[in-house]
Formats: sequence, structure tokens, C-alpha cells
Amino acid sequence: MTTATASAPPFGRALCAMITPFTEAGSLDLDGAQRLADRLVTEGCDGLVLSGTTGESPTTSDAEKSDLIRAVREAVGDRATVVAGVGTFDTRHTAELALAAEKAGADGLLVVAPYYSKPPQDAVEAHFREIADAAGLPLALYDIPGRTGTRIEPETLIRLAEHPRIVAVKDCSFDFLGTQKVLARTELAYYAGCDEHNLALYAVGGTGYISTVANVVPSQLRAVLDAFEAGDTPVSARLQQRATPLIESMMAAGLPGAVTAKALLNELGLPAGPVRAPLRPAGREAVDGLLAAYEELTAD
Repeated sequence: MTTATASAPPFGRALCAMITPFTEAGSLDLDGAQRLADRLVTEGCDGLVLSGTTGESPTTSDAEKSDLIRAVREAVGDRATVVAGVGTFDTRHTAELALAAEKAGADGLLVVAPYYSKPPQDAVEAHFREIADAAGLPLALYDIPGRTGTRIEPETLIRLAEHPRIVAVKDCSFDFLGTQKVLARTELAYYAGCDEHNLALYAVGGTGYISTVANVVPSQLRAVLDAFEAGDTPVSARLQQRATPLIESMMAAGLPGAVTAKALLNELGLPAGPVRAPLRPAGREAVDGLLAAYEELTAD
């Protein structure tokens, strides 16, 4: 059995699950994406994850996904990693997206477990292996059974860790024991995919986070990891606790993260635009609550 202490950061430690900006007419806003990407990297993000859940990947076309990668790559250069969400419920389509992302300039791939079909674990494992073999980029596997209906079981992750291009996990499993089992037996880099777990996962050997909340407060979330890395656990804990009201408002108040992140970014005059149907914009009451939480966290 191999014991891993602190996983190496293949994509950096502080990653933002970036929204996909749209124009008011609903088309892809590449200029806005570049401006937002530059801001996020300048304010502390090591990497940007494009076309994930927060990036509204179910409602963007394959061409839009590639265009977004190229635009963000141009904006951030080598200052940050660019990880492309390519996961779908169709293995063949996912492999095509993986190749397109590699061609467009991505550094890595985020691949969610196949959703809706509820394949058994041997099929889940075969799906990920096929995607890892399809392109030459490292993979982060996205375990979020609350959305997909299918868990990537710890034993499956342990077997998949043997593949040289499967290097990381975005963890939204809400199974902290299972996560620690995989950490103890593999060298997979574990990223918290739920902002309330950012510090807790980092403290047991995780690599960092892939955060929706970082769209609006990248430096404040980065400070949590920086304090812990500097050995100041009490300060790190206080910073995580201080971020909790905003995390709750954005991620646990009944609206999807894409909706809440865009609502706040729009209020702050930053690139975002509307969400695409079937999502709907946040109402005024929700926006006011988000703003109050944001202002409390960012007050001097």
C-alpha cells in the first residue's frame, strides 16, 4: 500500500470553477471571459476550470467550449493552468471533447462521472480509462453523485489512480471517510469541490480547491490556504469561518452556483451576463442577500 502525505498540485492549489460570460443577447462573451480570467488570476487563482457545472456546460456548444479555451488561454498565458470540463453521459462525445480541448490549448481535463444512465462501477471505470487514453492531457475526475446519480466509489478511484494520466479528483462526494481512504492509498491530488470543505480537505492532505465562490472572492479563499501553509492554523480556520456566510448564500440557499455567481458578478460590474435556460436569474431578494454576505466578507 502506498501512503500519500500531501498530494502534488498538478493544476495548482487555488482553482476557480469559472462562470461562462454571455452577452445580454445570450451569445458567448469572449472579451468578458478574458477580462474575468485575467482578474481571477491577478487576484490569486492558480488555475481556471472552464465549462464545468458553474460554466453552464450543458447549454454551451462544442464550438463555444473550444472558443472559450482559446480565449482564456490567450488572456492568462502561462500565469495559470486552464482545465477544460469535457464530461458528458456519452463516452464517445466526451472523448471528442477531450481531443478538442487539447487542440484548443487546455492543460488538463475535468471529467464528470457519466450521468443519468447510472452505469455500474465497471462501466464507470471503463469510461474514464477510455477518456484518459483518448487525449494526451492529465485528467481530474469529478465525483458529484448528487448531480450525476452515480458515485465514483473509493475502490474504483484507487484502481483508476494506476493510470498515468488520471492525476486528480474534484471531490463533491460528501464522503470524508471515503476521500481519506483514497488519499491514504494513492497519489491522486484531491481538490475540494464544495467550498465548505476547502480547509478540512487541505488539512488531511488535499491539494486545494476548485471553487465557484472564487468567482467573486478569489483572494479571500486563497488566504485560507496561505495561512494554513504558513503554519497558522487558527488564522486559517478564522478565515474559512468568515467566508461561511457567503459560501452558504451562494451554494446552499436553493439556487445553483452559476446563478448566484453571475448575480453577484453582475452587481459588481464584472463580466457575467445572463444564465441560459433552463436556469433563471436570481430574484431581487436573493441578490440583496448575496450582496450583504459579500460585503460582510470583503469589509475592511
